[in-house]
Amino acid sequence: MKKSFILFVGLFLLAFQNIFAHPAFIDIKGKVTDAATKEPLAGATVFISDLKTTVITGNTGEFIFKNVPVKGKFLVEVRYIGYKTSSQLIDFASKNDIEFALEPSVVESAEVVITGTPSSANSKTNSLAVVTVNKQKLAQAAGTNLVDAIAKVPGISQVTTGGAISKPTIRGLGYNRVLTMVDGAREEGQQWGDEHGILADQFAASRVEVLKGPASLLYGSDALGGVINIIDDLVPPPGTFNGNFNANYSTNGGLMGSSLMFQGNDNGFVYRGRASYKNAYGFSYKDKVVPNSGYNETDFSTMLGLNKTWGYTHLNLSRFSTNIGLVESGPDASGDFLDEDGEVISNDEARQRRLEVPFQNINHYRAALNSNILINGGQLKSTFAFQKNIRKEFEDSPTEPGLHLGLSSFTYDVKYLFAGNGKWEPAIGVQGMYQKNVNSGDEFLIPDYRSDNIGAFVYLKRNFTNGAINAGVRYDYKKINGDELIEDHGNHSHEIFKAFDNKFSNLTASAGFAFELAKDFNIKGNIGSGFRAPNIAELGSNGKHEGTFRYEIGNSSLKQETSLQFDLGLEYHAKSITLGLNAYHNSIYDYIYLANLNNETIQVGDHHTGITETLPVYRYLQTNATLMGGEASVDFHLVKSLHFENTFAYVKGTNNATNSPLPFIPAASLNNEIRFEPEIKGLEDSFIKVGLNNVFKQDRFDVFETETDGYTLLDAGIGTSFKTPKGKINVWITGQNLTNKLYYNHLSRYKLANIYNPGRNVSFGINIPL
Repeated sequence: MKKSFILFVGLFLLAFQNIFAHPAFIDIKGKVTDAATKEPLAGATVFISDLKTTVITGNTGEFIFKNVPVKGKFLVEVRYIGYKTSSQLIDFASKNDIEFALEPSVVESAEVVITGTPSSANSKTNSLAVVTVNKQKLAQAAGTNLVDAIAKVPGISQVTTGGAISKPTIRGLGYNRVLTMVDGAREEGQQWGDEHGILADQFAASRVEVLKGPASLLYGSDALGGVINIIDDLVPPPGTFNGNFNANYSTNGGLMGSSLMFQGNDNGFVYRGRASYKNAYGFSYKDKVVPNSGYNETDFSTMLGLNKTWGYTHLNLSRFSTNIGLVESGPDASGDFLDEDGEVISNDEARQRRLEVPFQNINHYRAALNSNILINGGQLKSTFAFQKNIRKEFEDSPTEPGLHLGLSSFTYDVKYLFAGNGKWEPAIGVQGMYQKNVNSGDEFLIPDYRSDNIGAFVYLKRNFTNGAINAGVRYDYKKINGDELIEDHGNHSHEIFKAFDNKFSNLTASAGFAFELAKDFNIKGNIGSGFRAPNIAELGSNGKHEGTFRYEIGNSSLKQETSLQFDLGLEYHAKSITLGLNAYHNSIYDYIYLANLNNETIQVGDHHTGITETLPVYRYLQTNATLMGGEASVDFHLVKSLHFENTFAYVKGTNNATNSPLPFIPAASLNNEIRFEPEIKGLEDSFIKVGLNNVFKQDRFDVFETETDGYTLLDAGIGTSFKTPKGKINVWITGQNLTNKLYYNHLSRYKLANIYNPGRNVSFGINIPL
């Protein structure tokens, strides 16, 4: 910790020395027009992500950024409905009048991405595979949680535990191999567990950027498989105060959700507040309601910050709280769910919005300070965050938790982007984390532990007229100490955890390119190594994992995982058609996985009730593995108001030692959607859509898994918006699995208990500007 503190304290001293050097500032003016007609476009959003500043064009299409630094090159982006998103890298020292001529397009596109590079980058110059899902699509997906809302993105899947818990997987990799970023900081909430979902308010996400592939160079350990970056709303323009109210209702599970948000910008003092609530009873399929599969969630968040001539600093505070029912057993031979006395639980009883034991209660507190300080053309970006995760599992009593985990995490991320000439973009950075976990309950799964890690990287990007190349190298060091635990039973003692002290280190490198071969035709490629240290469950678990139907035993001798992935992508964006193709090959060395060997079982007793049960024993093993696959998309827009979108994703995972399939690999999927957007007088953004979600049979599975049949789900939706003096009111209705098909998803954890995935669901949503 001492070395890491010295590094970023030194960077801050350098920053503040330059802040008070009184740099010069200017006003940057510009205009947004229609490329074909030259008519001005009023109401276009113009923003600079690296400065967190936004303006709206006036009636003449003109805009102005006031008091921006003379020294510096920043990516300026313009978005306007019905037009291609446009961006320019502007040198403020040589240009203070910007012209944006937007081309009409029926293809929704967002050229600028933030994930994966130290500074905002145009996707045409980004070598990594990044997909963006905007706020409108997140809402209209009618997902029960944030991961559920993005699960149809090609290459993205989810490990589900009913409607409440979804864990993301990217190209067959999940858990601690996928890093989730919230408020600019890596989320730390015991994410090693099957039933530990993302702890983020889905209403707060303005967009989600998914980086597919190893991102260890810029994010360190746990980004071996990719990154999910959850991004909040844009800071409103100066002198603006606004807000919105969202509400939805879903027929399956009776999910009721609502969220109220206000935000403002008073001469550079920016603020935002949000409160959200969700509540659902048990989900259903056909004529069965799954008892105790409901949940409730309450979220509060606020942001206070300054946007000034020297840059910005924003403080984000949030509390995520949820209670989730855990299903211990599936239906009997007749398909009925039974209570402890063997009596059938009726659907009316299962629809009660009251959770019974077992259930889990999670409170996650987060404080994150994000800053970007401008230094003579360079940028010093930093994120300091503290998170407290309190996880309780109530098994025998609704008031006394059995498992009670308290995880405290302090993370820091400091990067310096050197002032360049527009061609070279060098950057350096240091990141780290300190963690401490404490058990407070009378049942145990993982030991008390402390973890400390630090990583430093060097990154260089070279821009050309039609593309860019980039390369970087990084070094990581991590140590983790697990405490011994001996349980005293009077006349004898029992060792639950052995003490261990492990250290891991690794050198990571990456190189890539992105070039425009011809107008609207791009090629990009990347070769990158990844790194992941074993998590605490893999190293030290020893106990019954509630809600997972298994007993886990860790292995403190595990080595770190490393990987080498090759990624190649082709993109074609024309006025009426969009094509995309990505292929990858990922070799993972010392891949860690759970396995039940020789049908090993164990007798587990409950010291409260005296009841024993037989559980399968799962142990953590290692092997070399290979994952290979690809994603394809074809979107046709031959008629302005008609969209035909198609995506395909496939991944094959192989255990190289046995030449057998890896466990928990999603099945191949093909999604088709027809979307009609009629022009209706007095209404805007109207749409009618019909989609087919085709999931193929998964007949490649590990010895302890079972084959999963393929299935096709019918989805549909309709929506529109209409103007009010305060903005547009959006309303929509969407339906999933409209044929009420019985099916298992291969990654559903309830499949082991013969519980089907949710049946028909119709969702109603509204967004009201305030």
